[in-house]
Amino acid sequence: MKFSHVLAVAFLAVGLAACTKPKQTKPSEPPPATAATGEASTSGVGEAATAGTKPLTPQQQALAALRTRNIVYFDYNSSEIPQEYLAVVSANAAYLVKYPTARLRLEGNTDERGSREYNIGLGERRAQTVRRAMLAKGVADGQMTTVSYGEERPAVPGHDEAAYAQNRRVEFVYAQ
Repeated sequence: MKFSHVLAVAFLAVGLAACTKPKQTKPSEPPPATAATGEASTSGVGEAATAGTKPLTPQQQALAALRTRNIVYFDYNSSEIPQEYLAVVSANAAYLVKYPTARLRLEGNTDERGSREYNIGLGERRAQTVRRAMLAKGVADGQMTTVSYGEERPAVPGHDEAAYAQNRRVEFVYAQ
């Protein structure tokens, strides 16, 4: 009797499988471009446009272009902006001048060497240096705030110069 039950269930399963409708799919379309330059966006900014919700505004496109230019790295025990990062400061300043409603938080960070108190101070000096450079380029004072995390938020774990170099930074964080 068990064999007949198994056989009945098997026939029923085959019969049901034959009755299902095949899924109909639409041909895929290429995603719309997110920026006039054709650059792909990062940090999730462009995914909404590619998912078909709504296209990016010019301000969103400009912000997406800045996603790869949002960190200034510093030399050991220094709060002076290195020459190679002046273009990062200029690009972000230009964005803020063009979009006066945009808001930015400058987050100062250090590597783990030094006391906690010293590193909080150094992170603040770094953030303030970037802030002053942005003010000199025409950014309104009210568009920016600064915060120092010192050594508390390392970008890269490790206890060598390669890790330390990645942790001595100011990050540009825009309010959403």
